[in-house]
Parts: sequence; C-alpha cells; structure tokens
Amino acid sequence: MIAGQNVSSATSALPRGVRRALDAMRANVGHGWRLTELAAIGGVSGRTLQRQFLSFVGKTPRAALREIGLECARRELLQGTPDIKIMDVALRSGFPHFGRFSIEYRRRYGETPSQTLKRQEVLTDALCAMPSLFVSRRDRPMLAFGPIETAAEYKEIAADIADDLLVALSRAGISVASRSRTARYHLTGTIRGSGAQARLIFRLIDSETGCQIWAHRTNNILRDETSTGEHLAIRIAAMLQSGLRLAEIDRAQHKPAAGLSAHDLALRAMPGVVALDADGNARALELLERAMDQDPTHPLATALAAWAYVQRAVYHFTSAPVEERSRSLELARRAQALYGDATVLAVLGNALTLLGELDTADLVIRKALAVDGGSVWAWSRSGWIDVYKGEPESAIERLKIALDLAPHDPLAFNSMVGIGCAHFKAGQYAEAAYWQERALAEHPSASWVHRTLCPAHVLAGQRPQARRSLGALRHHYPDLTVSEVQRGMPPLPQDYRDLVVGTLQEAGLPA
Repeated sequence: MIAGQNVSSATSALPRGVRRALDAMRANVGHGWRLTELAAIGGVSGRTLQRQFLSFVGKTPRAALREIGLECARRELLQGTPDIKIMDVALRSGFPHFGRFSIEYRRRYGETPSQTLKRQEVLTDALCAMPSLFVSRRDRPMLAFGPIETAAEYKEIAADIADDLLVALSRAGISVASRSRTARYHLTGTIRGSGAQARLIFRLIDSETGCQIWAHRTNNILRDETSTGEHLAIRIAAMLQSGLRLAEIDRAQHKPAAGLSAHDLALRAMPGVVALDADGNARALELLERAMDQDPTHPLATALAAWAYVQRAVYHFTSAPVEERSRSLELARRAQALYGDATVLAVLGNALTLLGELDTADLVIRKALAVDGGSVWAWSRSGWIDVYKGEPESAIERLKIALDLAPHDPLAFNSMVGIGCAHFKAGQYAEAAYWQERALAEHPSASWVHRTLCPAHVLAGQRPQARRSLGALRHHYPDLTVSEVQRGMPPLPQDYRDLVVGTLQEAGLPA
C-alpha cells in the first residue's frame, strides 16, 4: 500500500463521488476545501457527499481532510531533515493555525512535531557516524532496479537518488541487477508532478507473478535538495526490506516440502520466532533444528534458534529454563563465529541480550548498524539494550526510530513494548501502560507483556485495568508465581525488577 492512503485505502469499494473527493484532497492537501467544492468535484450534492462519507469512510469530509493532512505532515517530518520548518509543514498540510496543528498532531501520534523532527537529527547523526561496511550476499534475493523515470529536467536528481539507493540496498545485503530477466523482484521508481507537487513513487513487483509486493511515496521531493540524499535512500531501503522479507517468507512457505533448503526452513521458521508466543516458538524450533541438521553452519538458522531457545526461558514457554538458556548460549556462540549480514546480526543481538550478554550484544548490534544503517531490527534492539542499561530517554529515541522506519514490521509491537518499559523506568507509569496496551492490541498473543503492564497500571493508579491485566496473565500462565517471573525476567536494572516483582505480589500474583 502506498504511504498516505490510510483514509479509506480500499477506494474501489467507495462511491464515485467519495473517491473523487478523496483524490482531490490528496492532490492538494493544503487547500482549504469547502464542502460545496468537493461536492461539485464528486458530482453530487453536499448533503449526499456528507452522508456517503459518514457511511463509507466513517467520518465527515472535513475530518477526513484533517486526517490526510496529519498523515502528510507526519511523512514530511519523518522524511525531512532537522532544519525543516514545522510551521511550513503545517501550512502545506492544511493547518494555518500552528497551535491547533500541534495539539492534533500530539493527540494522534503521542508526541509533538518538534519531537518527531528532533529524532530525525538523532538518526542522521547516527548514520553519518557509521562506517561503510559491506557483506557477502549469501542466500539474498536478486533485485532488478533501473533508472528512475522522470521528466528530462529532473533526470540529474533522479540519477542521484538512484545512486544513493543502490548503495543503501547493497549495504543491506541485497543483490541488485540492471536487468529484470535474472532477478526475482523488480523495483521501479518514478517522479511525477513538478515543483512542490512532485512525488517519488517506488513499487516492488514479483517478477514471476507480476504482483505488487510493496509501494512507497515521498512527497515534495523537488522542494529543495535536503529532501534527497543518503538519508532518504536509507529510509526507503529500510521500508523495502520489510516487504521483501515477507515476500521471501511467502515464497519459502509455498515451496514443496521435499526440496526445502536450510535457508527455506529458516525463512519458514522466522514468523514463529518473531511472534514471541509459545505456539510460534514451538513450530519455529522444529523447523530450525531441521535446518541446522541439514547445514550446521547456516548463520540465519543458528541465530534464530539461539533467540528462540532463550525466548522459552524468558517468556515462560518451558518447564526447563536452565537447559533452554544453556542451549541458546551454545548456539549464540556458534552464530558469532559465522558470517552474518545485518539481519543475522540483529537476530543474534536479540539472543545475546536476553541471555544477559549486554556488552557483547551491544557490539553485535553496532556492527549490524555499521553494515546497514537502516536495519529496523538492529535499531529496535539497540533501544532495548538501552532499556536494560537503564537509559530510558535514549531507548525511546531508538525504539521510535525503528517504528518510524517500518511501522508495519512484524516486530513493531515489540518496539512498543520497549517504549513502555522505558517509560516505566522513567517513572511515567501511565505512558508505560499506554504503550504496552498498544503493543498488545497489535499482537494479542504476546501475553507475557502483562508481567510489566499490570504493575504499570497499578503504579498509575489504574486499578480496574490492573485487575484485568493480572487476570489475563494468570489465565495464560495458570501456574505462574512471582518467583518464576523473577527467574524469567530479562536483564532489566535491579531496581526495575524489584519494583515489577513487588507490585505483582501486591496485586495478587502468588509468591
């Protein structure tokens, strides 16, 4: 789905008048549209358009326009550079009153526009400080990427963007070809429009089926030179990787069982590992053991297995946590000795972190980001490491960078859990509960989140929510005790652990 189409993205199911009105809103977000103008464009009366919006979109045309404007502002702040003017962004997005824009933006995104923009400075500084490391492309898909299509006057800008993106894709370990005949996937780029209305559109196509796997749009691409460059390329490569990973997993899932390679088995196991739930974990480990039997030196299978085994101890999936941790540590040591791209390194960093090897995990994650500055999993894990080190402000910045880069990644919910834990460490218990509730809404099977969600509710004075959370925890883990929670907890700071354990006991979890 192309970014910015959240308001009734299933446009084919909408009445023609509503479709035309939404298209007009998106084409000129900053215009102060009146209902009579939109009705004329839609070819219906104002009353009919109002009724159709409420029936098919669930909101009035004015509310839909406000939402589209907020989405455009969000994209521009995330894709911009730190010197961009927030007032200008607000005006371009249809908000002439800056104070009202800031209030609505914070209500929707949980932070002020300036906080969003400040985080881009953190990301830019981090990317500039990273050395350029390239790795082997073992088992990585081939991607065809030709010149970006555009008008003759923008050919030079398009070529610069394409060059930066080629570098970003190579750093991510993706093999890029200029011809589509030998490639599994085809990436197309187009610049449409001109001046302030120019937009850059990318589409990722499966060469065999012709189906679109992923799409992305960047607005205002020609407004000034700060919109282009390495920063933009790394963001696009990061978002593309999530879609490409899902496509590779789907391809492996549809292969005949008889001819699966170790890499196919590892890809089939990956959704179960990143789900962070008991059923997915069990399915994944069966596949990963088969992969390692077939190829004991396969880096992705080994790193995933190390992470999966320690999950069993940390999330109470096992009655033998000591043995599971021991197996995880053995596999993590083996994975450290193998070749690793940014994905393998990020997975290994997850395992090492949960094993309490924070210094080693930090080095592994730093290497992952040096290899690929747009690795969403590495950014998320670096934030978690800061949580475990007791550095909540830095943790929140890094975890939100991961969410900014790929908000729909399968592990996005775990970044939300981490943000909640960071707020808990900072004593902001209502915020902690908000983020962890949000994570559970995204991923309801991650019932272990209630270990820290219940205490957050208690300490925020939200007693009914705390009782509900404790009930969910005991429902999913009927035999769980405070002692078992203490043994299974990841390497959080001791004061954090003590507060969680004490609050759970106070809430009624058996000792």
